[in-house]
Amino acid sequence: MKYFEKHPMLLLAVGILGLSMSAVLVRYSDAPSAVTAAFRMFWTVLLMSPMFLFSSRYRKELSGVSRKTFLLCIASGICLALHFIIWFDSLKYTSVASATAIVCTEVVWVSLGYCLVLKGKLQPKAVLAIAVTLAGSVLIAWSDSGSGGGHLHGDILALFAAVAVAVYTLIGRAARAAISTTVYTYLVYVAAAAALAAIALLQGYSLAGYGRNAVVTGFLLALFSTILGHSICSWCLKYISPAFVSASKLCEPVIAAVLAFFLFQEVPKIAQIAGGAVIIGGVLFYSRIEHNQP
Repeated sequence: MKYFEKHPMLLLAVGILGLSMSAVLVRYSDAPSAVTAAFRMFWTVLLMSPMFLFSSRYRKELSGVSRKTFLLCIASGICLALHFIIWFDSLKYTSVASATAIVCTEVVWVSLGYCLVLKGKLQPKAVLAIAVTLAGSVLIAWSDSGSGGGHLHGDILALFAAVAVAVYTLIGRAARAAISTTVYTYLVYVAAAAALAAIALLQGYSLAGYGRNAVVTGFLLALFSTILGHSICSWCLKYISPAFVSASKLCEPVIAAVLAFFLFQEVPKIAQIAGGAVIIGGVLFYSRIEHNQP
């Protein structure tokens, strides 16, 4: 790890690639969205568990989590579960490029939630950045509305997925004030796995009988998109500025679109490309504004 501590940009590149593979990997699963997401979380919890089983530090912290923090983690996990289901469903209807670009509007909904729920304030420039980002989403939706095949429905689902992950982020801000990020994510992933299993069963789906495809896809999502994606990006925050890490994540829609072009022959329209560029520009503009706040 000493090498990567000196060259964190290499690990950040791995993390961004891992995140970008999520939409592509979901397309290969034959299982329902709730089941695919459940397998992803099952594998994630399984891969993380040894760290807690063999670390007295983490076991001690886990046993000392307060009731309030524990309930916040459960709520956060449920929101993450809803995000995965809605996000995976959106990819059944719309293109990888459209879905990943729209999900990037998460920062918009976090900001609005921060103002409405936590009584925060937004600068005029931040309001402009949010308006620009939403304009990009509208442009993509307008382009997809004439495509047929439920593309607009998929875009709307992607927007709801962004809102769900924004709520997950807002709850996480409160929960992580009392515990470490590692313990927080572990509790959230356990809660998300349980919620996804329950939702799948309530929807009438079995958690078995999908063959190797769903199990392998869930494992790859856990390994690349969660462990080597989200976790690495979080690790990089110790060595690289949060603003740069956030800006780097905006490469995800671009990389995902390129992968979809070669794997699924998805060729984005000019309006989709323009809308995606507007969204990325708006989010990047907002990230810089937030970073420069005193």
